Amino acid sequence: MKKQLARSKKLWKIGDPAYNTHYFDFNLDGELIVKEGNNTYTISYLAEKLGTPLEIYFPFIVEERVEDLMDLAGYLIKKHQYSGEFHYHYPMKVNQNKEVVMALIGEGANVETSSYNELWLVKKMLEQGTFNMNIRILCNGPKTEKYMILIDELQHRGLKITPIIEGPNELKLLQYSRYDVGLRIDMPVKASSHWNKEIDRFGFTAEEVMELKPFKHLKILHYHVGSQIEVEDDLLVPVRYALEMYHKLWQKNPSLDTLNIGGGLPIPYERTKTVLLERLLEKLLTLLKTESEKYNMPHPNLICEWGRYMVAPSQITVYQVMDNKLVTHKKAAGKKWLILDGSFMNDLPDVWGVNQKFSIVPTSNKNDKNLTSVWLAGASCDSDDIYVGNNGKLMLPDPDLVEDGKPYYLAVLDTGAYQDPLASHHCMLSSPAKIIAQNGHIMVLRRRETPDDVGKYFGW
Repeated sequence: MKKQLARSKKLWKIGDPAYNTHYFDFNLDGELIVKEGNNTYTISYLAEKLGTPLEIYFPFIVEERVEDLMDLAGYLIKKHQYSGEFHYHYPMKVNQNKEVVMALIGEGANVETSSYNELWLVKKMLEQGTFNMNIRILCNGPKTEKYMILIDELQHRGLKITPIIEGPNELKLLQYSRYDVGLRIDMPVKASSHWNKEIDRFGFTAEEVMELKPFKHLKILHYHVGSQIEVEDDLLVPVRYALEMYHKLWQKNPSLDTLNIGGGLPIPYERTKTVLLERLLEKLLTLLKTESEKYNMPHPNLICEWGRYMVAPSQITVYQVMDNKLVTHKKAAGKKWLILDGSFMNDLPDVWGVNQKFSIVPTSNKNDKNLTSVWLAGASCDSDDIYVGNNGKLMLPDPDLVEDGKPYYLAVLDTGAYQDPLASHHCMLSSPAKIIAQNGHIMVLRRRETPDDVGKYFGW
């Protein structure tokens, strides 16, 4: 049994901190579990009791990841005698669900908003008495009139809000603000990331920045080079360019004391590459210290907005295999279609939208020795509602060898980032039911939608 468990953990890369799966394990019955201290959650049991498709959110994972990042940053700052501060800002666009945001700010995370509506959530938390006045807020995104009015209102109420100037009209409104502001630069140094854009519509070029008159209260220089950046140098190289710009601005704006490097820290969805956080953060601080001392200026405070990294591992999505059939095309001979009871296009839209890969694990290891090459098909009538793995390859237990009458469940890991905000109702399919697992208790956050629930979205 121990050999079988060890083999299963290695096969599915379970229990490995490098892949953010150290919260997962297989129990002695071969069932996939999630461990929270002395509490254990058996995934197949929850699926059987509550039905599928099912989203399961584990707030303790978010809380631990925030704590680990803050502890690591504090340790490295002391180790390298870095005089600046480290601030983590959670970008709310990654997942605005209340249970996620509250877990983050409860552990000391600051926030970043990208729209009026997201900042409105901050106001709502403030009025409910659940938002600490010491939490710092960055405001990115195009500043509509309503957005600007709300920024001004909350600044007058004493919140620590810093709007980031990203365009000419915002510059006119904010350059001489009596409150702190930030400035975004159009970073010409690009990352080898799927989400990177060769031409960026945000921020100011170096030439435009050099022509700017001094600000009244410039606090932050900000840039963003992409998401899911898997090459370490792509995260480090832009820092040198940014610090050169930072130095020139600092000479005219001595209030400038913070560099915001945005997001980009990757999640090892495909279980093939990983970026070691400790090594990366140590290199970042060392580089910032060396370069700033070369320019004979104070070490800047460092802001990171690693949203996907922080919340993706905190949620899984569970489906049941409803049927299977052979792929008949000669180019895929021998493969099987596994038809699931949920939709990739609706529930995990990054699969369809940006060809995102996910790690998919059976909730039982009983058939680990009987793997077969499969493709997965969602429950919609759309031919794009499929998942074919990495380079068309996906190996999972053969459904024909699963014990008769026993449900065959698959767990998709790392679904906590972006999937909920982008989810849809193609074919009027219901969203998965959603539960929260915390302190040994299960709470339903979103019940399974009825046709009437979904119909209301379309005016019925």
